[in-house]
Formats: sequence, structure tokens, C-alpha cells
Amino acid sequence: MNQQYVNAPAARNEPFLLGVKDCLPTVLGYLSIGFAAGVVEKTAGMSLAEIALLSIFLYAGSAQFIVAGMLASGSPAFAIIFTVFFVNLRHLLMSAAMSPYFRHLPAWKNMLIGSQLTDETFGVAVTKLTGRTQGSFRWMLGLNVTAYLNWLVANLAGGVFGHWIDSPEKYGLDFALPAMFIGLFMLQWLERSKFRVDLAVAGCAVATAIAGTMFLSKSAGVLIAIIIAASVGVWMEKWK
Repeated sequence: MNQQYVNAPAARNEPFLLGVKDCLPTVLGYLSIGFAAGVVEKTAGMSLAEIALLSIFLYAGSAQFIVAGMLASGSPAFAIIFTVFFVNLRHLLMSAAMSPYFRHLPAWKNMLIGSQLTDETFGVAVTKLTGRTQGSFRWMLGLNVTAYLNWLVANLAGGVFGHWIDSPEKYGLDFALPAMFIGLFMLQWLERSKFRVDLAVAGCAVATAIAGTMFLSKSAGVLIAIIIAASVGVWMEKWK
């Protein structure tokens, strides 16, 4: 019997606390980049209550930086909403990629998982669920809730103490998010052991993102790169 089907029941019943534990590699990255986001939001003139509400309801690092910058420049509300919508379109693709692992769950649980999914928790979940047929709702909830609360606390800390830090980039806070993604990528790459396919997909994604950014925009380039690179990966997996 295929090993992934043997492991499926165990994966389906993994506990909440294991999800909390598996989220720990992202905690330091979230604390630093969330702190930097809080600093930027405070500098843009937002109150602690506004920072908290933004972190709770928007809950998106890149989008929150964009909101703070556009508020500081006096951009109208419709422009901010429009920009954030397109920047976060990638979440539709991430949720679609995760949905096969949680088809056994009712709709409200899938909605809860999808509403708390981020780039980082997606990376951890994909690495964890590779080779399995089903994921555990309790494990995914532990992963998502830990990241969610960590992000909120980090943003509030940045709002409270940020006035003492003039330039977050001097302390490397601006590199925290890329560094965390590199670590998650390496863990997933080593777990899969399909180096030829992964390198081809990565090369395709980089080339498409650069071309899209040059001729369209950064957000459009990233979105197109995700779609094309994912399609190339599926085709290579199917026909290899």
C-alpha cells in the first residue's frame, strides 16, 4: 500500500499543540517583521487601536506596509482598497492549493482555515502535508492561531516602542521576512527530494516575475509567475 495512505489517518488527527510547535520557526520572523510593520504604521499616524484593528482584520504583512505608506501619502480610501485587493489575490491560489487536504471538513472549518492562511503558514502546511491525503483541522488551527496572535502582538509592540527606532533596516528587520521564506523553502525542498522539478519551477517563476514586473507591475508579475510556474510544475510531475 502507498505510504501516503498509511499516514493519512495519523495526519488527520494531529493535535492543536503540535500545530503550535510547528509554527515556532516562523515566530522570530513574525516578531521582527511585525514589529517593523508596527513602527511604520505608527509613523504613518495610526493609533494603537487602529494598528490592532488593521492586524486583526487585514492580517497581511505586505498589505499593511502598503496601507501605512498610502495613508502617509494621503491616498484616497478606494485606491488603498483596490491596491490591497490585488496584492492579496495570491491568497486565492494558496487556499485552492490547500483545499484538497481538508475536503473531509465542513464548510465553516474550511472558511476558518482559509481566513487565517498566510504565506508562512501555507509554507509550513505544504511541507507538513506533502505525501499525505488529509490534514488535521486541530493541527492547522494551532498553526494559524499561533501565527495570528504572534503577528498581532508584534504589531502592537512596534506601535508602542517604535518611536525609539528611526531606521528598522539598520537592525536587519527588513530582511527578517525574506530570511524566514528562505528557511521554509529549504525545508520544503529537502523534504520533497525532487530537485530537478523544483529548480525548473523556481527558474520559471523568477523569469516570469521579472518579465511581469518590467512590463506590468510587481503584484501582477508575482501573480502571473505563481500561475505559470505552478502549471509548469504540474505538467512536469504528470509527464515525467
